[in-house]
Amino acid sequence: MATILINQDNFYYNLNQIALKSGSIDKIAIVLKDNAYGHGLELMAKLASQFGIEHAVVKNREEAKRIAYLFQTVLVLGGRAEKDRVCRFALNSLHDIARAQEGAKVELKIDTGMHRNGIAMEKIERALHQIRVRKLVLTGVMTHFRSADVMGSELFWQQKRFEAIKAKVRRMGFGNVRFHSHNSAALLRTHRFNEDLVRVGIAAYGYNELPAPFEKLPLKPVMKLVAKRVATRTLAKGERVGYGGDFIAPKEMKISTYDLGYGDGWCRGESLHPYITADNLPILGRVSMDFILLESDAEEVVIMDDAQKAAGAFGTISYEMTTALSEKIVRSVVGKGVER
Repeated sequence: MATILINQDNFYYNLNQIALKSGSIDKIAIVLKDNAYGHGLELMAKLASQFGIEHAVVKNREEAKRIAYLFQTVLVLGGRAEKDRVCRFALNSLHDIARAQEGAKVELKIDTGMHRNGIAMEKIERALHQIRVRKLVLTGVMTHFRSADVMGSELFWQQKRFEAIKAKVRRMGFGNVRFHSHNSAALLRTHRFNEDLVRVGIAAYGYNELPAPFEKLPLKPVMKLVAKRVATRTLAKGERVGYGGDFIAPKEMKISTYDLGYGDGWCRGESLHPYITADNLPILGRVSMDFILLESDAEEVVIMDDAQKAAGAFGTISYEMTTALSEKIVRSVVGKGVER
């Protein structure tokens, strides 16, 4: 099977850039949901912890159990809130409050405009009252921006609404609460970060998805996808390759099969517009479940070393390219690390 190389130096470089933007390493919450955006949950959690990150964000309780021992706090975005020393649980609805276990540490999510998850703004007082009645421990209040990576005023509109929420929470007597709203895009475009925490996902893994009008903070991709040679053969001119015979050899050529396919989470794509690997080799014909064909006899080839560039070939985004990759692919760390 193909392998994924995780560049520790690049990861630490990105975290250092994020710490400079946020003002402190203590304010970074590394988002590790969905297998750390495909990079490997336990692996990335350990690297982040070794760097000094004390806060993490995960999708559910199952992910939290695998990495909680490494962090001071772990924010669990979904599932029933339970009493736990490390984990805090997001409350996305009044139903979440009603079913939460007494004594659970919770973080109230407010819908300031994205309309995906979160308590409606007009229900905030009722939600805070129910948190008290249910004897839950409110440790945080958060929201999520819908257009932080888009030019326009929507980000500022949501920020203004969240500031009003902060004031209301304080007026209702809740203290020692951390407030956070910034994702990667919001942090990368801000010039003065002033919240308690920033939830950093894609930026930590090396991608700045902000469009051209924004000032670009340079980041370094952490993941490199490498495939290994399985078999080599020589094609005669005119011979066809793979399912449907979509590729026809224009000349005699040496080709090899490599151990990567859509069964591993690689995009099948369109054979008439082949993906060009990071080693500048076009995929020949259709991608199979477990194999691709390239004009090469190298033992290993680099398929992808920049998910943002690769995403452009498939009309998608870096998030999808990395999270789609199978957890069964072995991830290993390269690089010597850096001193902070």
